[in-house]
Amino acid sequence: MAKRVQLVLNQDVNKLGRAGDLVEVAPGYARNYLLPKGMAVRTTPGVLKQVERRREQERQRLLELKQEAEVIRVALEKASTFTIAKQVGEKEAIFGSVTNREVAEVIHSVTGHEVDARGIKVPDINKLGTYKVELKLHPEVTATIDIHVVAEG
Repeated sequence: MAKRVQLVLNQDVNKLGRAGDLVEVAPGYARNYLLPKGMAVRTTPGVLKQVERRREQERQRLLELKQEAEVIRVALEKASTFTIAKQVGEKEAIFGSVTNREVAEVIHSVTGHEVDARGIKVPDINKLGTYKVELKLHPEVTATIDIHVVAEG
């Protein structure tokens, strides 16, 4: 069986890896496709050091994002309850419903923190009252806040 060749990818290659990844491929695939097209470079001690440095920088960046999410979670828990005013009909039924975008706007206006509306799970709200809303701030950080829906006016 032929020996495998180690390369570092310069760009994303479908079904192989992302830019900066260290991969092992067949020598013919490396010699005839990846290297001539500039998609990868052969590994050298210098290139391996660069790969390791990039991995460390990426790890630091992800750690900073997680810490920012923790700060936002603490700020949301301190604010505790957020109020949204909606038009009301009969039997305290609201017109429309409370959307995740409205929740994100209220959070921004109260705390000053930007929250991605796509990470907000709003239950089906169609009456006045207090509801629990779950926010996914980071893959490892979630927060639960109370939304108090009141009559407008």
